[in-house]
Amino acid sequence: MTRLDELFARTRAEGRAALVGYLPVGFPSYEDSVAAMVAMVEGGVDMVEVGVPYTDPGMDGPVIQVAVDAALRAGSRVAHVFDAVRAVTEHAPAVVMGYWNPIEKLTPAVFAQRLADAGGSGAITPDLIPEEAGPWLEAAREHDLDPVFLVAPSSSDERLEVVGRTNRGFVYAASTMGVTGTRDVVSNRAEELVARMREHTDLPIGVGLGVSNGAQAAEVARYADAVIVGSAFVRALGDEGVDAVRRLAADLAAGVRRTA
Repeated sequence: MTRLDELFARTRAEGRAALVGYLPVGFPSYEDSVAAMVAMVEGGVDMVEVGVPYTDPGMDGPVIQVAVDAALRAGSRVAHVFDAVRAVTEHAPAVVMGYWNPIEKLTPAVFAQRLADAGGSGAITPDLIPEEAGPWLEAAREHDLDPVFLVAPSSSDERLEVVGRTNRGFVYAASTMGVTGTRDVVSNRAEELVARMREHTDLPIGVGLGVSNGAQAAEVARYADAVIVGSAFVRALGDEGVDAVRRLAADLAAGVRRTA
């Protein structure tokens, strides 16, 4: 049983969804990004997505794009990601969220080795599909890492089936089409997508894209196994600092527990 398996077993026993928070490494500085990740856990986040800064974050909205650009200009590199994972895993399970190019450049074998050595639990690869992920799947399996692929409302039943049998840890369900970012209302297509995905897997299903407050977290927690929050944390950190991240985490954590 992996650390993610243990996490979801615990949250299910508590009758609630897990809370997952994302922040990119190096924004606004390496030290502040790690402090903010730890603050998320202190506020109630169960799993941390450690973001890999990348020059072309095509699936990310403007809030994350600006933050990642600032991180890169400040000197953030892939090597810092492993340092951040090592720091965060002392407090909660950590998965890397990263585009395929940096992994391929380092090579899947080396990336997996370094991620495992840092105590990481797996990696979410938003621009990689299972059919093209052979080297990564092999490396992840060798180092007991959980590979996580995405599904979206547009995904066919065939795509859901492939992801359902390939993923480990959990399935990432993107609740809307388009780029990441907070929204006033979480797409009502998310619940439909989760129901469709459950026909193809027994893995936990997390919903991301759009959640920004405790009320929205409670809404998603009614039908999902995890509530994934990114842009709201990035905005809180950029606007008000680490303490704001902790406060937001507490609000979101209260939201996922309303269904318990």
